[in-house]
Amino acid sequence: MSDPRPLTHAALIVAAGRGTRAGGEIPKQWQPLGGRRVIDWTLDAFRASPHISRIVVVLHPDDMGRLTDADLLTVAGGATRAASVRAGLEALAAKPTDCVLIHDAARATIPDSVIADMCRMLEEHDAVAPGVAISDALWTTDSPESREVAGTADRSRLWRAQTPQCFRFETILAAHRAQEDDAADDVEVARRAGIPVVIGPGHPDNIKITTREDFARAERILKERTGGMDIRLGNGFDVHRFGPGDHVTLCGVDIPFDRGLQGHSDADVAMHTVTDAIYGALAEGDIGRHFPPSDPQWKGAASRIFLEHAVELAAKRGFAIGNVDCTIICEFPKIGPHAAAMQAEMGRIMGLDAARISIKATTSERLGFTGRGEGIAAIATVTLIAT
Repeated sequence: MSDPRPLTHAALIVAAGRGTRAGGEIPKQWQPLGGRRVIDWTLDAFRASPHISRIVVVLHPDDMGRLTDADLLTVAGGATRAASVRAGLEALAAKPTDCVLIHDAARATIPDSVIADMCRMLEEHDAVAPGVAISDALWTTDSPESREVAGTADRSRLWRAQTPQCFRFETILAAHRAQEDDAADDVEVARRAGIPVVIGPGHPDNIKITTREDFARAERILKERTGGMDIRLGNGFDVHRFGPGDHVTLCGVDIPFDRGLQGHSDADVAMHTVTDAIYGALAEGDIGRHFPPSDPQWKGAASRIFLEHAVELAAKRGFAIGNVDCTIICEFPKIGPHAAAMQAEMGRIMGLDAARISIKATTSERLGFTGRGEGIAAIATVTLIAT
């Protein structure tokens, strides 16, 4: 009887190469594409798939600090592509999956349909890979240097290979463990081990970024897919308790009060919330990732330092801030009389028209810790628009 349990699928993203043909000062997977890094688009494609439960990324040893997302397992790659893939497979072996989809990080424009089709085909086959039939005529020359047509080649049995190349996990793990030589791809590793590989539907948009021209083509594909717009929403939430003091600082404005807010920095709970919302829209974690509270240099730091960093990061990623909506939750002090000053100060720090910044307040009807007057909470939503 067949196992009725649904198959589990992990994605193994190979990002350990140097990509010299693409030019630039850094490897192509870290270069900007449509306001983000190439690898960010690739990762989000697999994150968005309901079929993928785990993601392992194989990085060059020099790049191990470039990805810190909690949902990713990162491992150092080897001297060859095959060695890098094996490192990723061995990392997965600690908690095996039924199937693994091995994908090049440089294929950032992979459509959702390719991932879904490959997972579906793995229900019937041990090894599958997407391919696109060659439709153009193929010419031959007498030498690599020649530009004179010497003949034509039969294209009827030729396919353009793509990734992800997909396998039952134990099958491809054993194949990689059994060989030491490098291979062009994982289909070659499988075939050397005698594993039949079935070609599934690829897609013309699933291009591999190799040269500078490919960046422009990939950006066109992504813009068409998103309707030409990339709009992000991020939210933030933060809490700080009351302690000794004679004022609270909210959105950069000092408000006289018989207590202060406690925190590692200046405890500006509202500004922290807006900052976290920007980081969230960028999928960049929170303030703690960029300014760890364990680092003494940030003790008592002005929160504008964090906000300015988040705004600068958004700009570097190609985003403008559309609007900010922040709600401060407390019984006291009264926020209304200071809201305009808060909007103005936040606008000054962010380089944003104050009319795009909403600062408002509410109580919790004397319920919970804010209702008991133990502290202040804040929530915020930020919109980012690709420029």
